[in-house]
Amino acid sequence: MSDSPAVSDSNTPSTASKPGPVPHTHPGYVGKCVLAPMVRTGELPTRLLALRYGCDMVWGPEVVDKGIIGSERRENEAADTVDFVKSGHNGKDQMVFRTHRTLEKERKKCIFQIGTANPELAVQGAKLVAADVAGVDVNAGCPKHFSIHSGMGAALLKTPETLTAILRSLITEVGKPFNIPISVKIRILDDLDSTLTLVRQLCETGVCRVTVHCRTAPMRPREAPIRDYLAAIADLCHSYNVACYANGDVRSRMHADEIISQYGVDGCMIAIAAEKNPSVFSTELARPWGEVVRNYLEYSQAIGHYFSNTKFCLNNLIPGAEEHGQKVTQAKSVLGVCEILGLPYKPLNAEIEKEDRESEEQAQALRAQKQKVKEAQEANRLKQAQGKAKVKQHNLQKNKEKQKRLNEEKKKGNAERQKSATPDRETQAVAGQKRKRGEGGKSMDREAGKSKKPEVAPEGPNAVDLSQPKKLVDAVAGQ
Repeated sequence: MSDSPAVSDSNTPSTASKPGPVPHTHPGYVGKCVLAPMVRTGELPTRLLALRYGCDMVWGPEVVDKGIIGSERRENEAADTVDFVKSGHNGKDQMVFRTHRTLEKERKKCIFQIGTANPELAVQGAKLVAADVAGVDVNAGCPKHFSIHSGMGAALLKTPETLTAILRSLITEVGKPFNIPISVKIRILDDLDSTLTLVRQLCETGVCRVTVHCRTAPMRPREAPIRDYLAAIADLCHSYNVACYANGDVRSRMHADEIISQYGVDGCMIAIAAEKNPSVFSTELARPWGEVVRNYLEYSQAIGHYFSNTKFCLNNLIPGAEEHGQKVTQAKSVLGVCEILGLPYKPLNAEIEKEDRESEEQAQALRAQKQKVKEAQEANRLKQAQGKAKVKQHNLQKNKEKQKRLNEEKKKGNAERQKSATPDRETQAVAGQKRKRGEGGKSMDREAGKSKKPEVAPEGPNAVDLSQPKKLVDAVAGQ
């Protein structure tokens, strides 16, 4: 028995008899560790790298129904891929979806995830890729605005009648005619009962697998997943012969095996851990980032993958603290990246090589121009700094001279005040003589006072007190 349902090699439905729903015990579903659908990260090079390291199945990035409708299917022999392309507004082709042509490499292991809110559009879009993929999965779990504002993604959890109608249409018009399984990816609801009610409705449509992201729609990736519901959900799915996969903070294949054993689910889906290092799917320890980056660039160059996405994925694969990562961020082509990392440069064709070399020449010219500007700015800064230093030195000298002048004036003033406060010898001599004369006069007066005897009043009846002039006059007049 094959590991996954058969895939037709043409873009028309197979005429063979179509089986009913694949039982969840099918080896293509049991004990699997798969790559989660991730916008930008989940492009073909990442999927091929994950498969190389032991991933069992890979989900492509979500493609909206209207995005794939109207695209042209092209077989790219040089890259060995099947490309679904649309003509852009600028006349350049826009790659909508790409898968590897070789069944053994990816085609029978790649699940196309569609973003939709309309059964008719879902069928129309899925039919275009059905012959080139291993299954179609409906995104009913993405909480991002670009999904929910159109009623897609997690918004479908609030409209189960629309979601089940989409699944039934896909099963009837795509799954059975093309002999591929139809599945759905959801998030848990606010409580177990409402979650089980939704899962029961989904299982009744005939889907082959329900993948449960163990977070509610409002929960952020940094919040711990809620796995308490898993066992009950898995039991319910199995009662309908439907496989149940778990998603949310699954770190490695070993961790996936633990979750499968503990909760009874059939498989696990890895997202963030695989984005940082796809070798987490290995049964051994994750490989060093240098090896992973080398292998990623090998796949990227082999299919002529567009550089902006290559650079985005490399920035996730190279640890942020590494100096190489900072340099890769500034690279303008795969050629530049290979030169930075010291890895072989093997472009898919001469056209890509020409574009890469032109990009590098432009980048080098731009870097040289920036270097000149930087040097000019540095010279100007140095000149300004030197000018400021001269001004500062000049001001210091002026302040020093001013302070010296002030000190001299202060010293002179102090000397003058001291001089005025201390009389010269001549002045001191005159003052001394004055003091001496003053003291001499006072001494003579004191001596005169001491030698003068007091007058004694005469005695007798006719005696007159000579010390009293008035009485003397009166006495003379009386005589």
